[in-house]
Amino acid sequence: MRRTPADSRSTPRLRAALVALLIAATSGTAVAASPAHAAPGKDTTRFKGVNWADPRDNFADDPLVLSGLSTSDGYARTYAKASRVISDFRANLGADTVRLPVNPYTVGGSYWKSYRGVIDAASDKGFKVILSYWEGTGPRKDGLIDDPATYWPMWNTVVKAYRNDARVHFEPMNEPHGYTDAEWADIAARWLDTYRKVPRDRVFVSGAGYNDHVTSVCADPRLKGTYLSLHHYGFWKEYATYDEWVADLKVRIGDCAGRTVADEFGSPMTTGLDYNRPAPGDNFVNYLQAVTDTFRELGMGSVYWPGLRTGDTYSLQTLVGDPARPSLVTTNRSGADRLAWAWGRGGPVRP
Repeated sequence: MRRTPADSRSTPRLRAALVALLIAATSGTAVAASPAHAAPGKDTTRFKGVNWADPRDNFADDPLVLSGLSTSDGYARTYAKASRVISDFRANLGADTVRLPVNPYTVGGSYWKSYRGVIDAASDKGFKVILSYWEGTGPRKDGLIDDPATYWPMWNTVVKAYRNDARVHFEPMNEPHGYTDAEWADIAARWLDTYRKVPRDRVFVSGAGYNDHVTSVCADPRLKGTYLSLHHYGFWKEYATYDEWVADLKVRIGDCAGRTVADEFGSPMTTGLDYNRPAPGDNFVNYLQAVTDTFRELGMGSVYWPGLRTGDTYSLQTLVGDPARPSLVTTNRSGADRLAWAWGRGGPVRP
């Protein structure tokens, strides 16, 4: 998630060079072509989820450590902690999907064995898992893949480990805003070509920019059969009405709702806002009511940002109790109601 868009640090010449290097440096070995996979079904609401994030917003130059976990924990302890968190995502929110970050430091180092405990625990609990690549910090936080020489080996490892687990899905990059729409589509197409044995309906192609529109990737025939991921946030505008937020969201989706999952959206949850009651003067209430109504109307899956992230006012869950046996409580009941509404489950309380 990005709270404020960063200026791109790459010139068009540099972007083009990086794209060429990325494609040329692919270290994954493409496997023999398999029959074309059918496009995903029109109902993406089977993805009812939340993001579980590192307190650093998932931008890191070292292993990613999700809120409540520790690099000192081995596989068994990580699996046990993750099982409790995943169970509470289901019990408290009704979630069945979790989106998790990956980066080369996590996958290529000693912590990978422990981190797999999170993925395995979620899958074993029946959750769908979306694994998304996050870039690093500082000058690397520019919307570009940090280093093709480590990016492709990372995906080789991840795909090899989870290609046969139908619950695990792959998102080649989070918010690829350093690339033009065409450049990003080229990279996504290269990912699909490299990992041809991964069914296309287990791949989430991010919308271009800050994942902020899916119309360009939806129109690219090379990406046919994949899911598309959209991000949408209320802080993008200082103020908009309910109707303006609905219109803003729909233009970013175009006619691609049947393939699109909003795998990041969110509002402040720890500041006392009531999202069940109309508040036309409040931008965030207008926003969250508009987007959850629209997701439900269009039959779109959605993955809230974040289900759990320590120190984030948007977090819909917070850790309580013994850190060795973590439990979660809901930070805003009306926010949870809106999420359930987006997922087609009942409705918010109205005055």
